[in-house]
Amino acid sequence: MKSQHQQAIFDEWLREHAAILHHVANGFATGADRHDLMQELMLAMWRAVPAFRAASRPSTFIFRVTHNAALTWKRAERSHRRRLDRFQELERPAAVNEAGGEPPNDLLEFLYAAIRSLEPLDRSLVLLQLDGMSYAQIAEIHGLTESNVGVRLNRLKHKLTATLQEKTS
Repeated sequence: MKSQHQQAIFDEWLREHAAILHHVANGFATGADRHDLMQELMLAMWRAVPAFRAASRPSTFIFRVTHNAALTWKRAERSHRRRLDRFQELERPAAVNEAGGEPPNDLLEFLYAAIRSLEPLDRSLVLLQLDGMSYAQIAEIHGLTESNVGVRLNRLKHKLTATLQEKTS
C-alpha cells in the first residue's frame, strides 16, 4: 500500500472514529498516561491500515485494533510498574484529577474510575458495550461467543452499579 493512500485512509478513520480512541484511552488510562496511550492507539491504527480487507466495517476493525493495543499497553505498563516497585519503594499518590486537585467527584469520572478498576478484558467489554456495539460485534472483536459476552457484561453491569452506588452514597 502506498504511503499516500495509507495516510488518506488513516486521516479519514481518525476524523470519523476519533471518539473510539478517546473512549478506549479514558477507559484504560488516567492523567498523563491517557496521552501516551492515545499515541499508542493512533500508531496501532496507522500500522493496521494495510491489514484492513473490508471484511467488516472500519469501525469494527478500529475497535479491534485499539482494544488489542490498549490491552497490550496495559500489560506492558503493569510489567513496567512491577519492575519499578521492585527497585524503588514508591508510594503512589491518591488519585487526583488532571488539574492536580481533589479526587474526581463527577459521576462520569467515577464511572471511568470504576471501569479502570476492572480486569483489562472486562474493561474492554464494558467500553465496547458503552460505545453501542452489539454482543455479536463484541464477540467478533475479542474472539468470544455471544453468550459469553452477554453473561460477562451482565455480571459487570451489576458490579459497576454496586461500585457507583457505593461511591455516590
